[in-house]
Amino acid sequence: MIVETVIAILATFVSAFWIMVPAYVANAGAVPFGGGTPVDFGKCAKDGRRYLGDGKTWRGLIGGIFVGVLFGLLQIFLATTFHWDWLPQQTIVTITALATGALLGDMVKSYFKRRSGKGRGEKWPIADMYDLVAGSLILLAICAWPWVMEYITIWVFIAILIWTPLLHRGANIIGYLIGIKQVPW
Repeated sequence: MIVETVIAILATFVSAFWIMVPAYVANAGAVPFGGGTPVDFGKCAKDGRRYLGDGKTWRGLIGGIFVGVLFGLLQIFLATTFHWDWLPQQTIVTITALATGALLGDMVKSYFKRRSGKGRGEKWPIADMYDLVAGSLILLAICAWPWVMEYITIWVFIAILIWTPLLHRGANIIGYLIGIKQVPW
């Protein structure tokens, strides 16, 4: 009984991670591709603050989505080649929605972060960690609701909520140490 429970918990965490790989990779992948023209084209809202700021660029958006989808295609290849039928079966639609949604969620968070007077790089703890989860899962639900209902159980969702801050913090520290992020959060 204990062994089966441990296996079930591990399978849930592996499934949660597998589902979110395109989102996690897109979020991290936007950083090295960043720079260039800002998504908001430098425009300001009525409050005088930028809509998104210089940290959200077209190169970062497109590059992040590209690497997220690329890793998703690798997942599809691996799952098909090695018959990993026990994992959630990603599709072109799901990987694209996850990668795109993660970065759209990040941009929505940045919009509200600017409205609250917080600058680029300032901590906004809960929002900074879960923006990619909210964006990716909302877009995924819009694009592939039956898939969401099949694979994202309450336990998988909870596992995603546990994985995300751990991976987010770890990736940010690594990015800071290798010089591609200005702050370690």
